Amino acid sequence: MTVQQALRIVDEDEEGIDNAFRRDVLRGLSEPQKAVPARWFYDERGSELFEEITRLPEYYPTRAEKEILRAHGSDFRRSIGAGRAVVEFGSGSSAKTPLLLQAIEPAAYVPIDISGDFLRASARRLAEKLPDLPIHPVEADFTQPVTMPAEIEGVARLGFFPGSTIGNMVPRTAVDLLRDMRETLERGSPDGHPPLLLIGMDRIKSRKILIPAYDDAKGVTAAFNLNLLTRINRELAGDMPVDAFRHRAIWNDDIARIEMHLEAQHDISFTVAGRAFTMQAGETIHTENSHKYGRRSAAALLLAGGWTPVDRWNDHESQFMVILAEASPLRSAP
Repeated sequence: MTVQQALRIVDEDEEGIDNAFRRDVLRGLSEPQKAVPARWFYDERGSELFEEITRLPEYYPTRAEKEILRAHGSDFRRSIGAGRAVVEFGSGSSAKTPLLLQAIEPAAYVPIDISGDFLRASARRLAEKLPDLPIHPVEADFTQPVTMPAEIEGVARLGFFPGSTIGNMVPRTAVDLLRDMRETLERGSPDGHPPLLLIGMDRIKSRKILIPAYDDAKGVTAAFNLNLLTRINRELAGDMPVDAFRHRAIWNDDIARIEMHLEAQHDISFTVAGRAFTMQAGETIHTENSHKYGRRSAAALLLAGGWTPVDRWNDHESQFMVILAEASPLRSAP
């Protein structure tokens, strides 16, 4: 198996600066509640730190989802069938992916990730494990519709979105993403074989479990959060005083989500891309949400995004769920 060269879809200026990154950071730092989208966590160092997070004892989602993927391989094969191209959105290290691929005998695997070096290294490692599987990595921002490789034209598709990444988005953005995923998967799919989506969602549970999962004793999640500032300084000519910030994880019960913030510990001023900013002690930059779902709220979100749930599996403690959904037929009326 030869790993295809990844497609690079990045909008850079003449100095090689990612225009989308600069736009999101400058806009977010100018708002009353400063915020930077969580997708910018994942430079090479951020991707490495996140993989370390998934191995922490406090971080249950990865273990729970792997348990589901190991335990229900025969169920996946029966519900999904063989011969589909598996398109993974935000593939990262693809650590869970072999569990699915070995269960359903896919025609090809298409990992999509914004961190190109990490993507290609992960694809090479997976190719060593599954040498007969065609792998076509695509470096792209999966929050927008993505052009699929020509090699899977006319092949039925299964979208794979593990890790409860959908929970990082507010409902409006999550619905937009689900619709974009449907568009990505439908283009080039054969008639009569609607795309499927296998998606992981974290369940609502006690804050005694949730807070340590996002504020671990070793400080890995804090390093992951603070690395965003290091990236801003490196790539956007910033001078943000990283040591002046601390990581905070907050459970917002009203809207069932964990919020991650970077809090200024004293009054500070700094520049990013030539723009000046100030923050007062206690002021925060909101960097990530992780929404948690019940069975009904998960179904409502998927339906709003154009997907009909057809099956669902839980781990033995019912902390996490994996849902199989099918692209909903277009309707002109209820």
